[in-house]
Amino acid sequence: MNQIKDWKVLLIDDDEGIRKVMSITLEDVGYRMLTAPDGKSGIELLREHSPQIVITDIRMPGMDGIEVLKSIKETDPDKEVIVTTAYGEIEYAIQALQLDASDFITKPINDTALRVALERAKERYTTRKELRDYTALIEERWMDTADELAKLLNYQEKLIEGSIDGIAGCDREGKIIVFNNSMEQMLDYSAESVIGKISLAQLFSKGEWETLAEKLHGEEYGGENQLLLYETHLISKTGVEIPVQFSAAALFRETEEIGVVGFFRDLRKVRRLEQKFADQARLLHQDKMISLGTLAASVVHEINNPLTGVLNYIRLMIKITGRGSLSEEQIEKFQEYLKLMGSEVGRCSEIVSNLLAFSRKSRLEFSDVDINDLIEKCILLSDHKLTLQNIQIKTDLSADIPKVMGDFNQLQQSILNLILNAADAMPEGGILTIESSFNSESGLAEIKVADTGFGIAKENLTRIFDPFFSTKMEGKGLGLGLSVVYGIIDRHKGSIEVESELDKGAVFTIKLPGNG
Repeated sequence: MNQIKDWKVLLIDDDEGIRKVMSITLEDVGYRMLTAPDGKSGIELLREHSPQIVITDIRMPGMDGIEVLKSIKETDPDKEVIVTTAYGEIEYAIQALQLDASDFITKPINDTALRVALERAKERYTTRKELRDYTALIEERWMDTADELAKLLNYQEKLIEGSIDGIAGCDREGKIIVFNNSMEQMLDYSAESVIGKISLAQLFSKGEWETLAEKLHGEEYGGENQLLLYETHLISKTGVEIPVQFSAAALFRETEEIGVVGFFRDLRKVRRLEQKFADQARLLHQDKMISLGTLAASVVHEINNPLTGVLNYIRLMIKITGRGSLSEEQIEKFQEYLKLMGSEVGRCSEIVSNLLAFSRKSRLEFSDVDINDLIEKCILLSDHKLTLQNIQIKTDLSADIPKVMGDFNQLQQSILNLILNAADAMPEGGILTIESSFNSESGLAEIKVADTGFGIAKENLTRIFDPFFSTKMEGKGLGLGLSVVYGIIDRHKGSIEVESELDKGAVFTIKLPGNG
């Protein structure tokens, strides 16, 4: 087994602090470290120094981590790549695993998680190299019978049995002659019950092996007599479908095909991540619909009043024009009426447009966000509800705030949730204060939402961001709002804090990294 000092690791991350800390940490335990601030220079270092393991951030300017991963796997598929990702980028982590990344680690990076990921990458690298060497040995020294082949495979039993991925091989008749420990765990079969007794085709649904064999001998998926990273399903002993990533190679003695060896990667972890991401998206949309329902009644009133005025002006103008020619004074009044009607209809249109934009179920899309514009749109949507509750709105918005990188729709959802929570805390009226500022020392844009409501008990302050925790009366809320706000701000690499005492109101402070 190679010593740690024999392993070279390339770290690609645009954050200089992360590069320094991780380099010191890994060099301290014996790894030889290379670092690069972006994907392009990282690829150049890879070609020059040929490290066995690459650790790359997903989100980087220019060439991102997914492009780095693709480039590495296209030129040298034996290199092991670990991706690092923020919580809100789970879909990219899934894509990375599908592209044969050995692992992913969420930021901030935990030392234990990093060590585990590196050990897994080393094991995969070593196993892959030894299996490649061993496959060449099998082809060179192929024996005449399946029994002799099994004896030869037993020579490398520890290698095959220790593989994290499932390995199964069959002879020219399709009978299974290799079935490692990972395959046993994946499918609930014992090796004894399948080796020499069933065919490899029986591990797939009916007709699937024939399709795979056709692709194996074609050139579309990795070249002739090779199948690379193809997604399919195995059938467990209990009949459960197991999603797998399947790679295979046909084995030959001279020109005669003498068997197939297959490598199976269990995708259930990937599928669970996909489901987790879908559940998060569903929860966000569910919370948004709750907020939308809260706003709807007040918005109807807010639109109805100006539309009633417009309708009255129209009726008046029709009545006047029905009397005959218009005097100069009446024409001037008509122009004034039309100006007022245009203003009111424009206001209604803006309210409806913002409400529709807020209600849409959209993908997470990061772009430059103007904090003050964000706050003003939230006030526009909630203004009438607050007015109906006799709540006065005060704003203090700083003009020198750099834009932040974020998803406008989700940040709007966060601030609206805080505004609506504040309104619920002031059922008899009060003052809602919204402030924005920029802390040049920390580089953080800050949004404060303060109310004069009934406040939060000290014992509840540590729980208010927990899902389904609510201090409201039964039937008045699901307790999703603040947990959703916390999740959104966390995905934007920001933070949210609360200060409150009973009967003294509450102040929520959102801090987001500036993009300036």
